[in-house]
Amino acid sequence: MKHLANITDDDRWRIVLAKDRRFDGVFVTGVHSTGIYCRPSCPARVPLRRNVRFYSCWNAAESAGLRACKRCAPNTQSAEEACVLAAIAAIRAEGAMTLAALSELTGYAPAHFQRLFKRSVGISPAAFARALRDERVRAGLSAGQSVAHALEIAGYSGQKQFYAEMKGRLGMTASDWSRGGADKLVHWAVLPTTLGPMLVAATDKGVCCLAFGEGEAELQARFPRAELVAAGEDFRELFAAVVAAIEQPGPGSAAIPLDVKGTAFQQRVWEELRRIPHGETRSYGALAAALGDPKASRAVGGANGANHVAVLIPCHRVIASDGTLGGYAYGLEIKAELLRREGR
Repeated sequence: MKHLANITDDDRWRIVLAKDRRFDGVFVTGVHSTGIYCRPSCPARVPLRRNVRFYSCWNAAESAGLRACKRCAPNTQSAEEACVLAAIAAIRAEGAMTLAALSELTGYAPAHFQRLFKRSVGISPAAFARALRDERVRAGLSAGQSVAHALEIAGYSGQKQFYAEMKGRLGMTASDWSRGGADKLVHWAVLPTTLGPMLVAATDKGVCCLAFGEGEAELQARFPRAELVAAGEDFRELFAAVVAAIEQPGPGSAAIPLDVKGTAFQQRVWEELRRIPHGETRSYGALAAALGDPKASRAVGGANGANHVAVLIPCHRVIASDGTLGGYAYGLEIKAELLRREGR
């Protein structure tokens, strides 16, 4: 099956025939012979193809004069959606919960609920709880809380647990975060490419910035409390791999280490961007739907804008819903050329 941004009406019809729940909320099926519209997974008898039209949402279907099916209630939350939201609320209130506890809360078997949650949210309940704690720690430290207090409020038993869980994921330590990245070394260079001068910067953990047409002043504005140093021989191989990812795009760029910081939602968007295959694009709405929240396209756009690592986190693969290029921080000419090189 094609990805959400590229599905045709023929694809949608196959989804309806399969009653595939993964696409509930992505579109609705309008049956004009009966005057109703349904979820793709509606258990009712499949209508004749000639009587069917597809709509992006229930509002569009009702604007066309259709009414909601009483069996699948496409204009309301399903029982599964309600259970996922209940689990999210419980995790936000109580912190990490076992699958057994979530199973008791929702009434679903543990393994089934794990699959349901991951399908809707994009990550497991345990990963969601960890991401939520990470976000709370960052928020507390950014607000000036002490490390100990921020960790306690976020639900960590102490710094030992925090550092064990954050190893290889957060990049900076909690103390670094509380001081806004002060004393961190950022190695940088402006490198020539066929797309123009390209700024590349990295910490000892990975690339933290990739931008076109920028230099030291813009980098300092992005990382105001870090110490900037010219990249030396130690970073030659890494920066050469970055240039290669621009000049000859390929799946190998996924192996380039990154050191990026973001909220739990931003991290999920960036991970979803990196899953888009070379030669393909997605709309903001399709990305939001893939993350389990079709209404979050504006938030997805905000996460795109917060991406400091162009190309390696490929926000250039996001286009407008009408198929046009949309916007790009470094200009549409560069965006178009990047897509051309990737086979789009």
